[in-house]
Amino acid sequence: MKNRLVSSSLLTLVIIGSILGTVCAQKRQGVQLLLRATPWQFSGGKAQSTLSSKETKATFTVPFDSSSFTIKMRVNLRAENSIINLLNIPGVLTVTTSQHDAKDRKGQNYPAYPMPDGSVPVLEAALRLYPPLEPKGARDMPIGIPLAMLKKPQGEHEVVLHFSGVRWTLYVDNELLDNDFPIGYPKWGKQSTWEINPSVVSKAEIFFPGIEPKRVALKKPRISNEMQYWTPQGHNAWVGDVATFYYHGRYHIFYLFDRRGHGSKFGKGGHYFEHISTTDFKTWTEHEAATPIEAQWETIGTGTPFIFENKFCLSYGLHTTRIYPKEQTMLPLQWDYYNKHGVTGSFRYDTIPGYPAGSTYSISEDGISNFKKTKILFHPCENPSVYTDPEGNLRMLANYGAKGTWGSKSINGGWRSINPNFPPGGDCTFFFRWGSYDYVIGGFTGFWSKPAAASEDKFVDGVKKGLDFYNGMNVPAVTEISDGRFLLAGWIPMAGWGGALTIHEMIQSPDGRIGTKWMKEIIPATQKEKLLAKEVKETTSFTTKSSSFLLTFEVEPGTDLTGKLGALFLGADGEKNACEVQISPNAKRAQYGKGQLQNFSSREKSLREGGSPSGARNYAIENLANTDKPFTVRIIVKYEDKFGGSQIDTEIAGQRTMIAFRPDLKVEKLLLKSEGTGIKNVKIAALKY
Repeated sequence: MKNRLVSSSLLTLVIIGSILGTVCAQKRQGVQLLLRATPWQFSGGKAQSTLSSKETKATFTVPFDSSSFTIKMRVNLRAENSIINLLNIPGVLTVTTSQHDAKDRKGQNYPAYPMPDGSVPVLEAALRLYPPLEPKGARDMPIGIPLAMLKKPQGEHEVVLHFSGVRWTLYVDNELLDNDFPIGYPKWGKQSTWEINPSVVSKAEIFFPGIEPKRVALKKPRISNEMQYWTPQGHNAWVGDVATFYYHGRYHIFYLFDRRGHGSKFGKGGHYFEHISTTDFKTWTEHEAATPIEAQWETIGTGTPFIFENKFCLSYGLHTTRIYPKEQTMLPLQWDYYNKHGVTGSFRYDTIPGYPAGSTYSISEDGISNFKKTKILFHPCENPSVYTDPEGNLRMLANYGAKGTWGSKSINGGWRSINPNFPPGGDCTFFFRWGSYDYVIGGFTGFWSKPAAASEDKFVDGVKKGLDFYNGMNVPAVTEISDGRFLLAGWIPMAGWGGALTIHEMIQSPDGRIGTKWMKEIIPATQKEKLLAKEVKETTSFTTKSSSFLLTFEVEPGTDLTGKLGALFLGADGEKNACEVQISPNAKRAQYGKGQLQNFSSREKSLREGGSPSGARNYAIENLANTDKPFTVRIIVKYEDKFGGSQIDTEIAGQRTMIAFRPDLKVEKLLLKSEGTGIKNVKIAALKY
């Protein structure tokens, strides 16, 4: 009887434990990003002209104020194999549907949303503009979408085209789906003729001036269930240069919103800073843009957040010289002032003739968001890295258009060169102090460190020693958060000058050496983990079953100095786009290489050796830590149709990370191989999102 009671009690405890485990699993909170995205509405206004299925063509008089316009259309979209004209205003606008090349991701990245049969029908609206200083005269600015991104790709939809003079935007069914930033205006003439295709368009209205869209208030915000490897919503929207800051318990990420991989604004970039933040790294909030584009001359470059006079500020550069010659900007005025006075001046660019260019900043009105532009030019460099050093001095590292370290008592001018030759400029450099060491890291290649007590001229080049921590991120930003933790955030190149946001945590050894590891709070949620093998003694292959997953295994380094292991990721096309993660524990080296079934990938170069981690393709890292004893390797593979490939994020011994993006790779099979190195406890778990 006693044994029965004991058995019964044990069974009860097991059941209770199982229930509690299930409850705890259900309570585990995933990462959520609360989006600002809402539907939009266009109400009011009197149409200048209206077309219908009965009256498909008309002539209208263009009003004096034609700097903005809105066109509303009721369209019956169909996936046609040929080009179908929906609407035409000769010399001004054409709206079409057509079949796009399913392999062509340039610019618009339309293959991000293929139809079930793999085809990519698209809707496009091309507006003819006349940019100033454009030798070729008119240029067409297309905006468009792949139809498959709509909930119902075929059938009736409301399409709205809105030109504000600053933005050229496409809305479908009240959703903003694509936009670009114009340079120049269309030429209307006194009268214009327009025409619709009644087999596709049942109604069209044109409004002068344009109807300004208004947000539709939502009771509950829209949510994205991921932060790591996140990209903004849209087929062609990416994260560009990142700037981060921790203030009053809140971690802020400012990122240059990028469409078309730097192809917007006729290739001038058309970037501006969007803004997200979090207080717990589990729930994130998307705020209003910190530096919205408000004029045709604006295209914004990298800067840094900082605190000055207890105000939360964001410095950034105006890259106006991409559009207008330097002589037509305010850069000569600023340099003349500096050359005469030995310090920079302060210029309100909304009160001075000429196009603004150089360094400016915005100020948060509430210490969290709601940034307002000061419209003050304080330095002629076009990528200012402003910060307050640990001693409380206002400093700036000058990049693009200037170089060196600068200091001032005020953000508004008075900047004096402190160290004219360091950093060398041209790159996006950032300063941070960690304990008793100072560091400066560049956007792609440069890394320097020194003891904090040492003078400014004592920075040592860490790249030459192979002691940098570049890991595939572009323009990485470093920020200290609570509990003395440091975070590294940047973007992974997928579409030209844009890609996915990635955040890692940094670690520091007593000698000041910096490493990186995954940040536990934002590791993507996974399905149940499965054991693939307790030990791999010979080359072994596995089916991944999911194209996005977390792979974990333990490594026994052995004693062979040339020992190595390889994790080979293969798609349906075998070796063609395969990627190998190769680790040589005793050589303290790891790399991404071109995958081969029969052999290990060839040796790749580290940054010190002339390799390119910032390319996030094939490269090596060296001087690994803690690989001379058993260690764990974790690898996340994330595939998305939008990516057009897989991002592969590897953590080695909890001390170093390295990231690659592999175009056209959708992993189906994993192959593990070793040479004088043991592999144990191989586990895999599919990602939830």
